[in-house]
Amino acid sequence: MSGHSAGPIVVDQPLADGSGNSTEIARCRLAQLRSGDGVSVPSAAGPIAIFEVEGEILAVQDTCTHEDASLADGFLDGHVIECPLHGGQFDIRSGLPVCLPAQLPLRRFETRSDGEFVYITT
Repeated sequence: MSGHSAGPIVVDQPLADGSGNSTEIARCRLAQLRSGDGVSVPSAAGPIAIFEVEGEILAVQDTCTHEDASLADGFLDGHVIECPLHGGQFDIRSGLPVCLPAQLPLRRFETRSDGEFVYITT
């Protein structure tokens, strides 16, 4: 299954975390996520791939650690995303590589949803 870009960020409004630091950003609408597909969104930390798997929203860096390819465009099988370029695989729950040629882990991001938007903490 292939991913898609979320297009323009729906909301890019930092939310105060109570300490005066703004670290949580709404990145896409929950309705943009389809089970099995990834959504790529821009962020100050670099592109982030967001996935919905069995009701859980997971987010990892969108760029494969082996080669410059979008994981949101990869193939998702359960919790394992396969890079569309060379077939490296990662467990998106942990970010750990599970199949060569991928050797370095992905950066993971905390997520939450208010039922309308998906928020990512960077």
